[in-house]
Amino acid sequence: MSDSPTLSRRAVLGGFGVAAVAGAGGFAMGHRSAEAARDSNESDLHLAAAGLVPFHGAHQAGIATPVQDRLLFGAFDLMTDDRQALVSLLRTWTASAEALTQGRPVGSDDSTPEAPPDDTGEAMGLSAARLTLTFGFGPTIFTVGGRDRFGLADRRPAALVDLPAFPGDDLDPGLSGGDLAVQVCADDPQVAFHALRNLTRQAKGTAVLRWSEVGFGRTSTTTSGSSATPRNLQGFKDGTNNLRGDDATSMAKYVWADASDGADWMAGGSYMVTRRIRMFLETWDRSMLSDQEGTIGREKLSGAPLGGTAEHDPVDLAARDAHGQLVVPADAHIRLANHATNDGVRILRRGYSFTDGVDQVTGQLDGGLFFIAYQRDPRTGFIPLQQRLAAHDALNEYIVHTGSAVFACPPGVAPGGWIGEGLF
Repeated sequence: MSDSPTLSRRAVLGGFGVAAVAGAGGFAMGHRSAEAARDSNESDLHLAAAGLVPFHGAHQAGIATPVQDRLLFGAFDLMTDDRQALVSLLRTWTASAEALTQGRPVGSDDSTPEAPPDDTGEAMGLSAARLTLTFGFGPTIFTVGGRDRFGLADRRPAALVDLPAFPGDDLDPGLSGGDLAVQVCADDPQVAFHALRNLTRQAKGTAVLRWSEVGFGRTSTTTSGSSATPRNLQGFKDGTNNLRGDDATSMAKYVWADASDGADWMAGGSYMVTRRIRMFLETWDRSMLSDQEGTIGREKLSGAPLGGTAEHDPVDLAARDAHGQLVVPADAHIRLANHATNDGVRILRRGYSFTDGVDQVTGQLDGGLFFIAYQRDPRTGFIPLQQRLAAHDALNEYIVHTGSAVFACPPGVAPGGWIGEGLF
């Protein structure tokens, strides 16, 4: 990765520093503020041109960050109850994440021919490809069977609840849960693989990969004014009304945890829910277009809500046709998922399509949506939303949830800090 254009750590950090200099007057202060803003914008453009996403910041990258093309998600089980071993792993992962996201190899570069190199090497010559690594802690970090594993039980946030069983779930324990999570996103699948491979290697003896999922074809956007809304494997535009990561007001209200929520170490972090949702694509493909559109509540080609003409038209949930029937059916997905019908529930979606080959029992494709949602509190975000969808959504005829997990993703890392240090 070192062959690609990169910025030094000093340059990366320098571009985001804000100098607090007392001005002689309002004009001087405004002039200097304008200069600082211009310098910061130039630094952002320089980073983007080099395919780099800053690692340090108030929030972890990979949440509000514009969605990359590829995902590799890994959930780990800890093999130890030694608190210091966990801290050591998190420190090591922090150093590696900082290097990887800035286009550098992990570890030192002083390996000898007599020892394996620190970095596995498959990303040499590749750009950083907007790589981000987002880390999370599962409920089992705090307690397992009532046992306080690392002396952290009293630090467990009230919002980090075990997800309840939902109607229709067919969860595979081998695709669910985990002590630690690493969400790896990049525009190059080899860069993403390289990152998770090296973190897994560094965890040897402390943590082992429990399950992973490869994602492609992002199914949502988190940026205002970005390119066309992507489509999922059912052929429909997905995430039209998603929250936008650059909407600071909405992010503060619905996504970022606050110290007032009861866990000060999570302030600036967020709670991540993952769901592996298999789609019965063969059944879907045999359905009439009108049935597909009625199930979703949108036109397939344009993405417009039924009764509308353009994708971003407001969803008119009260509209009725000439026969008095609801234009958007009562069990349509967009009606049940709409925040207007869910007490204002909003979540930030960051999902990807997946395919895991063929189901050896049925001979059908094993593919669908790897759903990722960030929110300030799952108890007021994903859980009530999914309870409503699981009970009434017409889409349930064509999908089944086969994997599930929830993680507390701590705030971002300051220079010299490490992932989750506030927890410890």
